[in-house]
Amino acid sequence: MIFGKIEYLNLLPFHVFMKRYARSGRRRIGFDYKKGVPSKINAEFTARKVDAAFISSVGAGRYTHAPLGIIAKKEVLSVLLLPGEQLEEDSESATSNVLAKVLGLKGEVLIGDKALRYRLNGGKALDLADEWHQKYRLPFVFALLCHHGHSKEVKRLSKAFLRHKIHIPHYLLKNASKRTGIEVPDIISYLTFISYNLDIKAKHGLNKFWRLSRIK
Repeated sequence: MIFGKIEYLNLLPFHVFMKRYARSGRRRIGFDYKKGVPSKINAEFTARKVDAAFISSVGAGRYTHAPLGIIAKKEVLSVLLLPGEQLEEDSESATSNVLAKVLGLKGEVLIGDKALRYRLNGGKALDLADEWHQKYRLPFVFALLCHHGHSKEVKRLSKAFLRHKIHIPHYLLKNASKRTGIEVPDIISYLTFISYNLDIKAKHGLNKFWRLSRIK
């Protein structure tokens, strides 16, 4: 199975899990990876160059997906809107650009690890997930684990991921810190803002966003 791999910190627990899952017991699944930012992985998935990936929720509704996503219950810290007179989109993003439009906000969209680094360095910005929650009192779903085929295996790994508490080894946290320029304690703190379970409230939030984004 070819998996689209987005190397943002918000998926670090999932990547740790995948490495263990592929090697566990009798499973010994062969995973290959294609790496990229969300907009690139979206295109690779649409072109069927990858079999499964976390796909931006703005376009994920047309695909089969597991009950697994990248979800913010309230604020998320890594999807920001910097002050500005007009909307400037982040080329790495798909969903966050549309979210800013749905909320009727102007400014520069900034996502991912660079956004988290900006926030931690004291930069002024709105947290788009928090803005969504304040307006609708619902979680915001940024991406869904979508797949072409491999339904049983993706469903199985999704359930296993949600069932286990993921411990990230310190050396991997150090590697992530070196790669992103974000300190280990800040990475650990940031991950507490991320949820992966597409529960009932998250589904309500997702359906709300889909309805509003079609209108926009």
